[in-house]
Amino acid sequence: MVAGEASGDLLASHLIAALKAKLPDAVFYGIGGPRMEAQGFDAWWPLEKLAVMGYVEALKNYREISGIRRQLKKRLLDMRPDIFIGVDAPDFNLGLETDLKAAGIKTIHYVSPSIWAWRGGRIKKIAKAVNRVLALFPMEPPLYEKEHIPVTYVGHPLADIIPLETNKQAVREKLSMPRNVPVFAMLPGSRQGELAMMADTFVQTAKIIRERLLPNALFVVPLTTRETRLQFEMAIYKQEAGDVPFRLLFGHAQDALGAADVSLVASGTATLEAALIKRPMVITYKIAKASYWIMKRMAYQPFVGLPNILAGREVVPEILQDQATPENLAEALVKLYEDKENAIAVAEAFTDIHLQLRQNTAEKAANAVIECLN
Repeated sequence: MVAGEASGDLLASHLIAALKAKLPDAVFYGIGGPRMEAQGFDAWWPLEKLAVMGYVEALKNYREISGIRRQLKKRLLDMRPDIFIGVDAPDFNLGLETDLKAAGIKTIHYVSPSIWAWRGGRIKKIAKAVNRVLALFPMEPPLYEKEHIPVTYVGHPLADIIPLETNKQAVREKLSMPRNVPVFAMLPGSRQGELAMMADTFVQTAKIIRERLLPNALFVVPLTTRETRLQFEMAIYKQEAGDVPFRLLFGHAQDALGAADVSLVASGTATLEAALIKRPMVITYKIAKASYWIMKRMAYQPFVGLPNILAGREVVPEILQDQATPENLAEALVKLYEDKENAIAVAEAFTDIHLQLRQNTAEKAANAVIECLN
């Protein structure tokens, strides 16, 4: 198995647990993260090696990443595993899967690459690379069926894990937070590259809300690693925001979102997590200018945030790149906080998405893998 970032680590860890229940002697190895390792996965390289964002950033790390892929391919061709499962990370995995499949090793790609978001012939590449695709979202299987690529819709494990209702006051009590003050969750990303682009903006946004708009607001910030926590603390120091009441958590993103009235979320899987907790949010993102220009030219979806893509309309605002100034973000967040009617409409839209994605994912995915093995 190869997972390339925190969301893939989560997906893969659930799949490993479900497969071990059915195949107790199975052995798992490759590239992965701490959650996979907790399930007994042997990580030859840590997933951080693959966690780069944007075209420009990938080019900077090209030599190291291509070296890892070369070494990994050689080891896998020598060992000939019964099956290879690429978990997301399509830029790394699809080429590897193509070579392994050509050598007679069965391949599964778990998490459909975003063929619904990008132009071009990527689906032809997928057909060459895999024996089966495990798709998380309901709009994906018809696209594969049209091209005669075996596909199984498995839903999203977050929809199984997160309850249909999250009690805000109970979560605030758990986090020892006051009951009746405005609370904003801030999720600036899980990777160091994302924090480098987003941390200052998030801190400045909180500072504006606190100083100019809602003087009693609190800000809860879940961060996944010591490195990203240090980056955020440095941003607080640089922006002279020591007086702003930030509550930094290690992990516990769902608690942060559950305690919040409104969230500011860097685009990615965290936006889906926020949607499943049914709170209004602002989706934002910044990447290197050249990467953004390339992606904008290639995209044909009107939205970048999964909640809006899944709903097929703008349920929550997206404020991206040059528009993502602290002033614009602060104003949008406070507007959402004050609009209680909109909060009810958002919760209804997100409940529909939750029910669609709740499919007992790990079990379905494990069954599809075993079917492929047989």
